Amino acid sequence: MFTERWFAMPDDQHSDPFEERFAAVLRDTGGAFDTDRGALAAGGQVRGRRIRLRRRAAVLGGAAGIALVGVGGTLLVPEGGGKASTATASTPTPTAPGAYTGQQLVSTLKALLPEGTFSGESGRGTGSGLPPSAHVVYDDGKGAAAISVGLNRVEPGSEAARGATRCPDKVLTAHDSCTTSTLPDGSRLMLLQGYEYPDRRKDTKWWSAELVTPQGQQVSVSEWNSAAEKDAPVSRPEPPLSVDELKKLATAPAWRRVAAALPEETRQPAPPEPGSTAIPVGDAVRTTLSSLLPKGVREVSGGGDGEYAYVVVDDGKGRSFVQINVQPDMSDVAGQLHGDVETLPDGTLVATRQGPGEKGGAGVVMWTVDTLRTDGMRVVISAFNAGSQREDATRDAPALTMKQLRAIALSPKWRKAL
Repeated sequence: MFTERWFAMPDDQHSDPFEERFAAVLRDTGGAFDTDRGALAAGGQVRGRRIRLRRRAAVLGGAAGIALVGVGGTLLVPEGGGKASTATASTPTPTAPGAYTGQQLVSTLKALLPEGTFSGESGRGTGSGLPPSAHVVYDDGKGAAAISVGLNRVEPGSEAARGATRCPDKVLTAHDSCTTSTLPDGSRLMLLQGYEYPDRRKDTKWWSAELVTPQGQQVSVSEWNSAAEKDAPVSRPEPPLSVDELKKLATAPAWRRVAAALPEETRQPAPPEPGSTAIPVGDAVRTTLSSLLPKGVREVSGGGDGEYAYVVVDDGKGRSFVQINVQPDMSDVAGQLHGDVETLPDGTLVATRQGPGEKGGAGVVMWTVDTLRTDGMRVVISAFNAGSQREDATRDAPALTMKQLRAIALSPKWRKAL
């Protein structure tokens, strides 16, 4: 296996559950701490959804109380079973700008849900330094289901804003349905019906909504057909909220007010200095990979983000999935390359491996060439004997030979892609 710092190819979106990816990011920054993993993942989901990621939702874990202010100075007050009623009152003033509590967010979530019973309540307010969130286990009489909301701010018009509402590629993320639409106010909304386990080893369904407003307010809603997103038995055939109800919950004005109270995301990556090995931008990796494919193979589809790209090719004998990662500054992992390792005259390390696939497709094999140049640039390419990592094998071997994979990984063109 590759080191966690390096090898993070998109998989489940945000493949691997978001909670695991978000935790990995925290580990990468050197932080080691214990906290409420559920609440952490709920708020962090909005930031991590497509970091190439894409994003998978995670499990989130309160007493009832006055919820956030409704339209026109109306308060949402949860009654028994979560049925919302309204009570006219003056708008409450937070003790500090944006100082909404976790209890307020939980109460708002309960008030916005259809009548039912609640348990497993948890919430994080706006003063923790992490994105606010709310989580409940909801039961409408047809089985318990986890429901969570995470709130954040993104820079309007940024790649983070666009990516949050971009439907995932089915080649990378198995799902039944995904639509993206523009609302009358210009907000973008994505509605996804997918699965917690992309290999379908369990029947846990994960449905989500992602809303990003023109002002950069971001609302992420997730629901499951179990009481937790992992390690809980399926309790109902489908999550409790229909797609229309999921949309209604995500677009509730109360969430936008909380997100609007958060600091705006204004940080921009500094432009790379001349000659520096910056992380690949845009479609550079995908374009370079396509240009290096050998004659005799036809590119059927492809995609990618930043340092990662993939193509599905066909040489007339069936489709074959090929993926690649390109990263600078990886000299510290030189001693961690796996497989048969060779040192070239210029000092470049080349490791090769041929073995079974890692995502569960029956009969799938994975051929990999992993290269590390002396300046720290690492290029890893893998090919499979199926059109995706999770499909069953459709051919005896990948469409690209080990020699061809090696030639692609060692191409000098990757210098220009960085």
